[in-house]
Amino acid sequence: MLRTFGSACKTIFKNSSGNRRMAALQQIVDNNERAQALLESIKSEMTGIQQQLVQRKKQELIKENAQLAKEIESALAQLVRLELQNGKTQIAVPGSRGLCTSAPAAPATADQKPPAEAPAPKAAKEPKPEKKAKDKKPAAEKPAAAPEAPVDVGRLDLRVGKIVEVGRHPDADSLYLEKIDCGEAAPRTVVSGLVKFVPLEEMQDRLVVVMCNLKPAKMRGVTSEAMVMCASTPEKVEVLSPPAGAVPGDLVHCEGYPRQPDAQLNPKKKIFEACAPDLKTNDALVACYKGAALHVPGKGNVVAQTLKNVNVK
Repeated sequence: MLRTFGSACKTIFKNSSGNRRMAALQQIVDNNERAQALLESIKSEMTGIQQQLVQRKKQELIKENAQLAKEIESALAQLVRLELQNGKTQIAVPGSRGLCTSAPAAPATADQKPPAEAPAPKAAKEPKPEKKAKDKKPAAEKPAAAPEAPVDVGRLDLRVGKIVEVGRHPDADSLYLEKIDCGEAAPRTVVSGLVKFVPLEEMQDRLVVVMCNLKPAKMRGVTSEAMVMCASTPEKVEVLSPPAGAVPGDLVHCEGYPRQPDAQLNPKKKIFEACAPDLKTNDALVACYKGAALHVPGKGNVVAQTLKNVNVK
């Protein structure tokens, strides 16, 4: 009887152990399913976040491209304006976004000889059939050149400057060597033949009117980058004085002649030489062009000290 009871206990123990193992296995299966569901949820969320990031970056790039396009258009327009001011011709090019500069063709020099005529071909024994002439396309019409600005005082770049340093030219007794502040990053070097007319102490630290768009030229080995404007006679020369309150870099205007100076005067066109006969002082000592006063807007006129009705140069 004791053996029978022991066998029954063993059977009950085995059954309970099997149930526990089944419960544990089912728990593992349930945990795995929950983990899989969590992974799928995380993947879905990451995909949505990636799409949002891509869309946001796309919008940022679109805005950047639009801004760059505006900057390019602005730079192109400024380039065209500068080229037009310098007298360059602009032509429209199909398919381009703006205008292109057209450089004139170089003229043939006297040394160039016309090409020698080719020898006439020998007559063939049998005539060959004539080839049909190809239709020649008409030559494209050349764009009209931009009209040149009128030759007047508006083409001269007249500005107020201050002599910050002056001394005798090392190789010429009649020349001063000056450093003139014209309101730019660095002073300009200027050579002036004023030694016989203006004492050295009167040149130092004074305000003057300078013409800044002459082509730089060497004078006794020193490159002069501007010209000091003076009232002049054969016997006497006076440096023109800007109005009170003027400062280096102020622009000099002339009423009735819009200020549109060349970047650099072409010596061959002799623009200053054409204006010079009409640059004079008047009875009131005011420097004028064809009777219109040279002045700094809002500050006053450019004047000489004593010389009336004389040339300015």
